Parts: sequence; structure tokens; C-alpha cells
Amino acid sequence: EAEWEYACRGGEKFEYCGSNDLDSVAWYGAYTNPAGTSKITTHPVATKKPNAFGLYDMSGNVYEWVEDSYHPNYNKSPTDGSVWLGNGYERVLRGSSWNGTPQDERSAGRERNLPVYRDDDDGFRLARNLP
Repeated sequence: EAEWEYACRGGEKFEYCGSNDLDSVAWYGAYTNPAGTSKITTHPVATKKPNAFGLYDMSGNVYEWVEDSYHPNYNKSPTDGSVWLGNGYERVLRGSSWNGTPQDERSAGRERNLPVYRDDDDGFRLARNLP
């Protein structure tokens, strides 16, 4: 989860992943957005602006599963960015999705669900270690 948030923020302090202007970086609000900037589906990757690390769709489009178990706060969390496993009953989802609200889309926004849960607005991001 800490690694995801670091990647989302891209070394910057924006409200959303890559900007303070949500429309420029995220598909969101399919059910509630009067401007009609989203539709009820996942959108093609990289159709919005990337963050400073060149990563697209960190806010909006689909929620992204992370490895960490859910904890209601960060008390006693690892300080080195490692995975916080806990009991694994619920896992963390980050980034929100095409049907999220602006509040959901924030860089710090987080949700939780059971690992067996599946929905058309959930996904994951492949990551690799750099040499």
C-alpha cells in the first residue's frame, strides 16, 4: 500500500495522482458526474494525463488491489514501505474507479474488500523492481 501511494504521488503533493485537476487525470463519477466525463465501463489506459513518474490512471478508471491487509489506520504500520500482512481477511484497494466520487479519487483514498471479491471496476497494476 505504501509503495502504491508513493507511485501515485509521483514525488508531488497533488490532491489526486498527478494533478489537483481531477478531470485531467481520472475517469470517475459515471453515475453521479453531471458533466458526463465518464461512462459506465473501464476506459482504455493512458487516455488521461500521467503523473510525474509517467504512470497513468492511478486515480480513477479501476480500483487497484494491493498486497496489504486492511487496517483502519496506520498505527504500528511498517516504516520501511514493506507489506503489512496482518490476518489477510480483507485487503486494500487504492485509486478508486470510473464510478467513484471526487472524494474517493484522492491520492490518500482507500477501500477494502475480501480477496475473493470480483467486480468490473477492480483490477491490479503490475510492478517490477528496477535494476
